[in-house]
Amino acid sequence: MNRKLHIVSLGCTKNLVDTEVMLGRLKRFEMTDAPEEADVIIVNTCGFIDAAKEESIRTVLDLHEARREDSVLVMAGCLSERYKEQLQKEMPEIDIFTGVGDYDRIDELIAKKQSRFSPHVFLADETHERIVTGSTSHAYVKLAEGCNQTCSFCAIPGFKGRLHSRTLESVVKEVRRLVGQGFYDFSFISQDSSSYLRDMGESEGLVRLIEAIEEIEGVKSARILYLYPSTTSFELIDRIAASPIFQNYFDMPIQHIDPQILKRMKRGIGSEKIRELLDAMRAVPGSFVRTSVIVGFPTETEEAFEGLCDFIGAFGFDRVNIFEYSDEEGTDAYRLTPKIDPETIRERAERLGAIVERTTEASLERMVGQRASMIVEGPSEEHEYLLSARPLLWAPQIDGEVLINDSEIEGLEFGRVYSVEVTERVGTQLLGRIVDART
Repeated sequence: MNRKLHIVSLGCTKNLVDTEVMLGRLKRFEMTDAPEEADVIIVNTCGFIDAAKEESIRTVLDLHEARREDSVLVMAGCLSERYKEQLQKEMPEIDIFTGVGDYDRIDELIAKKQSRFSPHVFLADETHERIVTGSTSHAYVKLAEGCNQTCSFCAIPGFKGRLHSRTLESVVKEVRRLVGQGFYDFSFISQDSSSYLRDMGESEGLVRLIEAIEEIEGVKSARILYLYPSTTSFELIDRIAASPIFQNYFDMPIQHIDPQILKRMKRGIGSEKIRELLDAMRAVPGSFVRTSVIVGFPTETEEAFEGLCDFIGAFGFDRVNIFEYSDEEGTDAYRLTPKIDPETIRERAERLGAIVERTTEASLERMVGQRASMIVEGPSEEHEYLLSARPLLWAPQIDGEVLINDSEIEGLEFGRVYSVEVTERVGTQLLGRIVDART
């Protein structure tokens, strides 16, 4: 009888690839959604901000309460790496600790019931078998690990290290292999994707990536996530716009728009250049523009916050992630004063959230009456009598779904691309009908 495995991946999509590598190493295990039935439980943690850290700790402790006495509980990933000494002292509930260097050796650690923290950061490449989760058509592909930026609020370089890019040849080999397995839609990710190959002396690595991926037969759609403003070029924007494969999808976290806040954040770019880049992205026909911002950064005045609100409301982003500032030890911002009190930060996040809700609804409303190529992924988890579809323009597991309640096609195949007409918006939910099949 196969041993049973329960695995949880927390945090961003970049963690998901590493989780899929662990699944590849543990493919002899039978997956279970019930932790009380599992022989091995793994939590791939996130240690980026306080909310993520709290979620990771809470998840681990809840799973410890639910598990069998003879099972093995593994804490892996960023939080485990960042606080390895402290957690090993304070969390006896955990049987195995490991960080961000041994995902491809997880089977060895479990067999030996041994904790390990390798000094290097693991970077998945074409040699590592992955069990891609969540889709039969889409896969994430990691371009690099680490980051050379020096953002004053970010602790990631402290435990992920400096930028380490995969070779373009390595990425191409992995995409070819995934195409051979039936995948045709890809999202390319890293901490700072627009710096891809800069550590190898190439200033426009993503342009080279686009050119190479376009040559791979079987790739129907792709997008790039996590562009950094100071390393994103107008040449890249133009190349994405010209690509028959890459979606006009622009995901560039700006974090703020106030010049002084940007300077204190050490973003390496001013508000004027950010506006120019965003305007160029928005000018691309059919573009989808996504960003992230931080509210309550130390020294953020009411005037600076209002300026951010005005900009977000006026630009009309398709999606915006709002993060409440998290005071992370070891960062430059940790020593910056005056701090904004938590109540004010929460209130500002709510005020900006109301604006973002309106801009998101406006983005969705623009799709009503339009036809778009969408992957019909299967029954919706939210509505059992409806199907879930994702426009190829949108990133999976991030930008939402379109609910299909009508079809002119019989014998629908899940994982296939269809032309869908968006018929209605209900709040932040779109409804649509399938009108024909796409090849």
